Amino acid sequence: MTDAALKTSAAPGTLSDHREGMAYLETLPRKLVVVYMPLAIILVVLLFPFYWMVITSIKPDAQLLDLENSNPLWVSQPTFQHIYKLLFESAYPRWLMTTMMVATAATFLSIFASVLSAYAITRIRYKGAATVGGLIFLAYLVPPSILFIPLSSVIHAYGLFDTPFALILTYPTILIPFCTWLLMGYFKTIPYELEECALMDGASRWQILVKIVLPLAIPGLISAFIFAFTLCWNEFIYALTFISSDHNKTVPVAIISNFVDGDIFRWGSLMAGALIGSLPLVILYAFFVEHYVSAMTGAVKE
Repeated sequence: MTDAALKTSAAPGTLSDHREGMAYLETLPRKLVVVYMPLAIILVVLLFPFYWMVITSIKPDAQLLDLENSNPLWVSQPTFQHIYKLLFESAYPRWLMTTMMVATAATFLSIFASVLSAYAITRIRYKGAATVGGLIFLAYLVPPSILFIPLSSVIHAYGLFDTPFALILTYPTILIPFCTWLLMGYFKTIPYELEECALMDGASRWQILVKIVLPLAIPGLISAFIFAFTLCWNEFIYALTFISSDHNKTVPVAIISNFVDGDIFRWGSLMAGALIGSLPLVILYAFFVEHYVSAMTGAVKE
């Protein structure tokens, strides 16, 4: 019997097996229990925090304080007073720009260092490369709460305290290990034959990295950029320790220190600041989520 005949004879059985395996989902009650109900629960759990931020940021103060006579899950008389105060009566735009500058600069610095280290570990064959890669990943597991005390001494010694450079130079300590590990997994998926052919043609290591490896590793670079940028944007401990003046604070620290007066929480402004502060990350993930998932999958496989 030919290969075509074997494929033809095997195909109906294979299709029937698949159909029988998924037959339990053909009835509506089973679909509701197995598919739609878990998806609905996951959707509610993921989106409810954003819904709570939105309704809290547009609630009047009377409804925020009087929970007995107002529905906590709904807004009857929405107002934009909290958002107006946040944007025009506070330094929130400056905090947002400072956070953007710090996150962007620290991310590019970390990606540059991670690309060089990941390429050296994965593409240049030398003894102990795997051990070095494992030690770099173990460095990522060190909690930032342990590092901020010695780093604060270094920041004070170099006169960088209360400046954005203090954050730009310290964030790579927690970004480079993970980004290096992520790019190592992606660089390993690139065929070595391309690099060997380029070496035979007289290309240097730098030319191979810039013209061959990096163009093929764009999804991995995007994934590392998203991870690093998100971590910088949401970081709290270093920003709280190294920045003291109000105009140099980042968004996570500034909204906590400026909209909390003792035991009084201005929930409307707090939620509005958290909501607006999360929009850049939402936009970033919306545009590059496919590259992020594919690169993370490739790194985990390695």
